[in-house]
Amino acid sequence: MLRLLLFFGTNIAVLLVISIVFRVLGLEEMLTQSGSGINLGALLIFSAAFGMIGSFISLAMSKWIALRSTGARVIKEPANDTERWLLQTVKRQAQAAGIGMPDVAIYQAPEMNAFATGMKRNSALVAVSTGLLQGMRSNEVEAVLAHEVSHVANGDMVTMALLQGVLNTFVIFFSRVVGMLVDRLIFRNERGYGIGFWISSIVAQVVFGILASIIAMWFSRYREFRADAGAARLNGRESMISALSTLGRTYGQSSLPESVEAFGISGRVGAGMKKLFMSHPPIEERIQALRQG
Repeated sequence: MLRLLLFFGTNIAVLLVISIVFRVLGLEEMLTQSGSGINLGALLIFSAAFGMIGSFISLAMSKWIALRSTGARVIKEPANDTERWLLQTVKRQAQAAGIGMPDVAIYQAPEMNAFATGMKRNSALVAVSTGLLQGMRSNEVEAVLAHEVSHVANGDMVTMALLQGVLNTFVIFFSRVVGMLVDRLIFRNERGYGIGFWISSIVAQVVFGILASIIAMWFSRYREFRADAGAARLNGRESMISALSTLGRTYGQSSLPESVEAFGISGRVGAGMKKLFMSHPPIEERIQALRQG
């Protein structure tokens, strides 16, 4: 219930902030004088509905999408010692983190990776790849599991959905305002929506979308540092450093679908400007942050 209130509260706050900014900057008066006839209130509601609700639906379906897209198998009854150990480890860490027991799953993938997702802290999903189980020592696997449990305990999935919803709202809203201004002030179209609106709003949506992606990926990298720190508290700093060092051998290799990839412990690598669009920080920076912490 608290997270639903946070979701709707954020939605309302976005509408208020945009409305206040427009009044302070005089953009509302400018639109009126241009004869656009645009209803800012209606546009705000439209933008928030598409931006927020779409993000919320994606979050609500995240566990189902993750299981279907990766072919992960949830462990209902452990079939061997490894599965039994996984369940016991996640249960112990979840209790220490103060959250409900997540579903634990294994999926087939050659690279070392793991992810967590879910709409609620007390009914999340933690999944590990077969490559991770085969390539890491038990203390390193424990550290990776603690990293994913920390994501759940931090509410990172909900926070990411809220941020994405806010960004979507801004992109939809401002791209259409730009389109209307260009159509009226430059193309001198006095009624309806002309070619100037459609071209400029599409271009503006692409530009604003790129800027929004940079912001979303910055937060994604920040939450990885925070989950690493949480794993260090739950399972020991040296174990997490060791796990990251081992992970470095296949870091950047991911067979996870795009809808799940940002939630994995291993992300794609990049340099220069590409780093702005990476969901995960470089391994070296993550290890350095742990040593300094």
